[in-house]
This record gives sequence, C-alpha cells and structure tokens, in this order.
Amino acid sequence: MTTHDEEVIDNTTGWVAAHIRTYVESDGAKGHMYQGLPSLLLTTRGRRSGKLRRTALIYGRDGDRLLLVASNGGAPRHPAWYLNLSENPEVHLQVGADKFRARARDATAAERPELWRTMAEIFPQYNAYQAKAGREIPLVVLERLPEG
Repeated sequence: MTTHDEEVIDNTTGWVAAHIRTYVESDGAKGHMYQGLPSLLLTTRGRRSGKLRRTALIYGRDGDRLLLVASNGGAPRHPAWYLNLSENPEVHLQVGADKFRARARDATAAERPELWRTMAEIFPQYNAYQAKAGREIPLVVLERLPEG
C-alpha cells in the first residue's frame, strides 16, 4: 500500500471526520486519546473503488500487536473498513505520531476470547454490541510490517 502520493478519503461521518482532522493536523498529539479511549487512524484500500480510505477507531494492545473490533455499533453488517481489509489486509496505521504499515487478520478462535476481554475492558459497550449484532463481531489483529 502506497500512501505518499495518493489522495486519502476520510470517513465522512461528522464527528469522525472532525476527529481524523484533529488527529492528522496535530500529528497525533490531539486525538490519540478520544473521550478517554485510545484511538488510531486506519487507512485501508477500498475493495471496490481501489481508493485509500481512512477512519478513526478505538484500539487495544496485545504485546506488539494492535487490536480492533469491527462492531459497526452492533449493526447486523460488518463496517466497510473491515470488508476492505478483509480483501486487502495490508493497511496503514497512525498511532499517536507513529505511522507505519501493518497486516490485518481475524483473531483465531483460540485467541479470540482473551482478546475480546481485552477490548471489552477498554470499551465495555462492545459486549452490548455483540449481543444485538446477530453476527459474530470480528476482532482484528494488526501486526506491524518491516519498514521499506
């Protein structure tokens, strides 16, 4: 995924767009912690458009790995960012001022329960989202790729 020359399309939801703008303009100094929750910027390649798309998400950590929950607020369908990274698992992340490439994958059945607990401790609403979603909400593991 190359991001240096391509236009990046930000999530257009009002508060998310404002959060992304603050995060980018401050180089992560503002926006990394959002309403007391750790947040990162995830850039995926659109599965249909091929364009780069960026959104802000709550994240957790498991050692060197980062974790995301594809809750979509408990909606019955997966969020677009998850569908994009499922098709194109190489993504770009900004965590605070740190910008890097990563590879995304779904948590395995064996690791999911512990990783879900980690994320539910950060944002307990994920349990309510799971109860109403009518689907297993994906838990995404992000592993940093070597530079270059």
